[in-house]
Amino acid sequence: MQTPEITRDSLHRFTVNDIKGNPVDLSIYKNKVLLIINTASKCGFTPQLDDMEKLYKDFKDKDFEILAFPSNDFGGQEPLEGESIQQFCQLNYNASYPIFEKTHVKGSKVSKLFQFLSRKRLNGRFNSIPKWNFHKYLVDKNGRLVNYYFTITNPNGNKIRNAITRLLQQ
Repeated sequence: MQTPEITRDSLHRFTVNDIKGNPVDLSIYKNKVLLIINTASKCGFTPQLDDMEKLYKDFKDKDFEILAFPSNDFGGQEPLEGESIQQFCQLNYNASYPIFEKTHVKGSKVSKLFQFLSRKRLNGRFNSIPKWNFHKYLVDKNGRLVNYYFTITNPNGNKIRNAITRLLQQ
C-alpha cells in the first residue's frame, strides 16, 4: 500500500499529547480511517462511550481508529484530569480506543487539531465547531476531513457505520 503524502489539508501533520502527556505524531494513523470525538465523563451523552467501544471493536482490525479527546469546554462536564479520565472510561465503558489529553475544542484556547477540524479555511471542507460534547469528525486514510456529526448522532448508528465502511473500501 502506498503511504499518503502529508499535505496541508491532512491532520497527519499534527502532534497531540496522549492521556499521560506523551507526544503522539498523528502521522502514525496514515492509511487509517479515524473518528475523532470530543468526550466528557459527566455529560448526558456520556453513554455514547459504550457505543464508541462497540463501533471500535467491530472495525479496529480493519484500519480504523477512534480518537477520544476529553474536553471541559461545555458546562464543566469533564472535571477529571489525566489518567483518571482513562480509568473512568475503561472501568465504566470498557474503552480500549486511544484517549488523549484533555483539550480545548472551541474558544480562544482551542487546540491546533480542533482548529483544523472545525475551520473550513484550514481543512478545505467544513466549518463545524463543536456545539457540545460528543461532536464527531470522520477522517479518511489520507488524514482529510470527510464529514462531521453532531452530538445526537449515535457513533454506532448506521449513518456513521456506513460512512466508515465506504471509506475503508476506498
